[in-house]
This record gives sequence, structure tokens and C-alpha cells, in this order.
Amino acid sequence: MIDLTLPEEHEALRKTVQEFAREEVAPVIGDFYEREEFPYGIVAKMGAMGLFGLPIAEEHGGMGGDYFALCLALEELARVDSSVAITLEAGVSLGAMPLARFGTDEQKERWLPALAAGERLGAFGLTEPGGGSDAGATRTTARLEGGEWVINGSKAFITNSGTDITSHVTVTAVTGVKADGRKEISTIIVPAGTPGFAVGKKYSKVGWNASDTHELAFDDVRVPEANLLGARGRGYAQFLSTLDEGRVAIAALSVGLAQGCVDESLKYVHEREAFGRKIGEYQVIQFKIADMETRVHTARLAYYAAAAKMLRGQPFKREAAIAKLVASNAAMDNSRDATQIFGGYGFMNEFPVGRFYRDAKILEIGEGTSEVQRMLIARELGLR
Repeated sequence: MIDLTLPEEHEALRKTVQEFAREEVAPVIGDFYEREEFPYGIVAKMGAMGLFGLPIAEEHGGMGGDYFALCLALEELARVDSSVAITLEAGVSLGAMPLARFGTDEQKERWLPALAAGERLGAFGLTEPGGGSDAGATRTTARLEGGEWVINGSKAFITNSGTDITSHVTVTAVTGVKADGRKEISTIIVPAGTPGFAVGKKYSKVGWNASDTHELAFDDVRVPEANLLGARGRGYAQFLSTLDEGRVAIAALSVGLAQGCVDESLKYVHEREAFGRKIGEYQVIQFKIADMETRVHTARLAYYAAAAKMLRGQPFKREAAIAKLVASNAAMDNSRDATQIFGGYGFMNEFPVGRFYRDAKILEIGEGTSEVQRMLIARELGLR
């Protein structure tokens, strides 16, 4: 039989992050959210706890753990707030892991220790203004000239790209044409502050308001040839691998948001009265919360299964897509139901479920839309 009991070290981490989220994040994050302000103090505390270094090797300043540990931390953070959770997810999954997976020894030594400590944040520049799901339609270009890459183009919706502690953005760019006529796409590290690299003003967003998101522009940006990450022309394969891992992480975050909706609803229905009774005594409310808990349980099993295959080194693309699809749907459905349970109060930003509702929708879009997940699942089943 499959034993889903967490190993002792993973359970200890989960409880530690749960306590941190409840005691350090929950009391203050609402104010950051309303001010649309990045929570530098909270990020610093997460860095001191080692959360940004969970899956990073100890030799590069990390905790030497595994990716599942990161997922557990994301789930517990998102039970309280998704802005903080996505800052961690993007900082590790998109900022640090491409370097850990594909970087040279010199690149790892330069960038990873500060990223693992949470002292600096990395970003991943994939999405462009004219293309979201169609990442192969990359228009940003990079040409070699005098031992330097000269980069031109733009990126959109890039998380952690404009903070005071952003260290770099790893950019996908067209570096040539393959023999079959397709674009040769590579990934290149662009340090923050490089001349010609401009960070646009932060977006006005529906949700994730305490996280950092910007459009980026590259105008004859020059970086050393050695800033190529991985092999030239392997950028497309690298970011597909990065996204597969990231989808498991987003699934974990989605489960956390969905569980947070259950948590808040359970507290509320024992306090709120209607027609002389606690609303938790009404069967319609009980059934609604039962459905919410069922979605959480199912989604958690899905991301656990994907993480298990990933850690064993087995192909997990299908499982990652299933987990992301199921979990993001659960987050959206649970946030809608929780808002309904809270009634008018659910529409007020002072209550967490209002924030959860605003944050949930992007989970069906970011790191591959629900439609893309269905497409990937179909392809894995042999449907072309």
C-alpha cells in the first residue's frame, strides 16, 4: 500500500512554515496587499529560515533538500497569502533552479549563494507581450558581437523582476536559426542594472498585489558571452523542463489557497448566525464545505503523485499537468464558494477570502493555462 505519511523532516518543515505563516505573515499581509507594497521584511525572514535555499545544494549555500520540501512550504504559505507564496515560488523555481540545473560552476558560485539566502531574487524572462502560451514564438533576439551577447526585445508579466533585491533575469532569446528552419532559442543571464535593460512600472493587478510584476525592455543590452545559461540552442528544452517543475510548485500553492478557503470558512460558520442558528448547522453550508475539502484532498494527492515521480527521476510531465489543472480548478472553485459562504463580508478586502478570490484566477493562467495543461495531458496520452 502507498504510505502518504510525510517523512519526519518534511513534517517538521511543514509545521515550521505553518507557524510562520500564521504568526508572522497573516497579521500584516493584508496591509501590504492593500498598499500594493512588496513585503521585504517577510522575504528577509523567509530567507533567514532557509526557505529560498530548500532545494539548493549545500555547497552553493542552500539547505540541500528536495523540491517536494519547497512544495510543502508553498502550500502552507498560500493557506495565508499567495503573494508571499508566489514570491518564494518564482524566486526558487524560476530564479534559482535554472542556474542550479543548467549553470556552469562559475555561474553557480556567483549567483546561487545570495539567491539561496533570500538576500537576492532572480527572475525568468519567458513571456512576451505578443505571446503567452506560444512560447516558441519568442521575438526577443540575442546576437554575438565581440564576445558579448547583444539583446533586443521585451518581456511581460515577469515576477520578482523589479524589486530592490533583484539580482538578474534569465532571458529566453532567439540566437539563430536551426537547420530545419526553426528558431534557435537560448537562455542568457542579464544582471539587474545592465545598461539598456529597463524595468517598466509595476502592473496594476487583480490579485497577487503584494508581489512584484513588471514588463521588461532590452535595447542593445550587452552581457558577456559567458552569461549563456546551458548549451546554445537548448533554451526551449530548458524552459520546458523548468515549467514542468514549476507546475508542481504552482499546484502546491493552489492547494494551499484552496485549503485556506476551507480554514476560513470553518471558522466563520461557527461564528455567523442566520435565522437564529449558526450557519454551519445548515446542511447547504455543510455540503458546500464538504465539497471544498474534497477538492483540496484530491488536488493534494495529485501534486504529491507528480512530486513523487519527479523525485524518483521518472517522467512526470503528464502528472505535473494533471496536478496543475486539478489544483488550480480547486483553488478557483473553493475561493468562489468561500466568498459565497461569507456573503457580503466575502466581498470586503479586510477578510482573507476576498483576497483569496482575487488571487485564485491567475492560477488557471500562469505557468501554462488550463487549456495548455489539457493539451499536454492529451499529448501524453498519444493524441496529436
